Amino acid sequence: MSAVGVAEIPRGALGRRVGRKLTDWLPAAVVLVGGILLWEGLVRGLDVQRFLLPAPSAILDTLWERRSELFDAGIYTFSEAFGGFVVGCTLAVLAAIVLARFRRLARSLLPFAIAANAVPIIAFAPITNQWFGPLEKTSKMAIAAILVFFPVLVNTLRGLTSVRPSSIELMRSYAAGEVEIFRRVRLPNALPYLFSALKVATVLAMIGAIVGEYFLSSQEALGFQIRNSAALFQFEVAWAAIVVASVLGILFYASVALVERLTMSWHPSTRGE
Repeated sequence: MSAVGVAEIPRGALGRRVGRKLTDWLPAAVVLVGGILLWEGLVRGLDVQRFLLPAPSAILDTLWERRSELFDAGIYTFSEAFGGFVVGCTLAVLAAIVLARFRRLARSLLPFAIAANAVPIIAFAPITNQWFGPLEKTSKMAIAAILVFFPVLVNTLRGLTSVRPSSIELMRSYAAGEVEIFRRVRLPNALPYLFSALKVATVLAMIGAIVGEYFLSSQEALGFQIRNSAALFQFEVAWAAIVVASVLGILFYASVALVERLTMSWHPSTRGE
C-alpha cells in the first residue's frame, strides 16, 4: 500500500467521525431554531404582554445592548459556581475514597448524607449568608459546594465499590496491595461514574450560585441582575441574564465533557462504541 493510501485512511475515519457528530447535533439544532421561531411568532401573533413573556428578538437586543454589564455579571457568578464546584467535588471524592475503604463507616453515614441531600437548597442560602457574609463570594460557593457534594459522593462511591470480585482476586493473586488495587482497578472503574457526576455538578453549581444570590448579594452578580430587573419590570434584562447563565452552564458542562473525552479515550463510551 502506498504512503498516500495509508495517509488517506485516518483522514477518512476522521471525516466520518466529524460527520457523525454533526448528524447527532443536527436534530437538537433544528429543535432550538424551530422553538425560537415559534416563540417569536406566538408572542407577536397573540400579542403576549412583555411581563408574561418577551419576544426572543427583544431579549437578544437587550443582550447586545447591555453585553458588557451582563458579561461581567456572568463572570462574577461563574467564579462563585466554579469555586463551589471545585470545593464540593474535591471533598466528595475524598469522602468517597474513605468510605470505599471502610464499608461499615459508609453504611453508617450514607443514610445521613441522603437525608441532608433531601433538604431544599434554598433553605441553606440564608444560613450560609449568615456564616460567610451575604455580600461575599464564599457564601455562594458554600451553597454550590453543598449542592454538588452528594451526587459526586454517591456516584464516585458506587464506582469505587462496584468492582468485579474476580478482578480484585486476580490483583491479590499477584500480591498487589490496597493502593495498587485502588490505582489499577477501583479508580479506572470509578472514572465513568465520576465524570457523569461531574457533568451534572456543573449545572448544579450554577444553580446553587444563582439561588444564593437571590438572598442578598453583590450588585455585580447575575442573580441580583435577574431579581432586580424582574422587580423593576425590566423583563428583557432578566431574560437576557437567564440566557447568559444558561450559556455559561452549557460551556461549563461542555468543558468537563471535553476533559472526560481526553482523559478516557480508552473507554468505549468516549469512542461511541
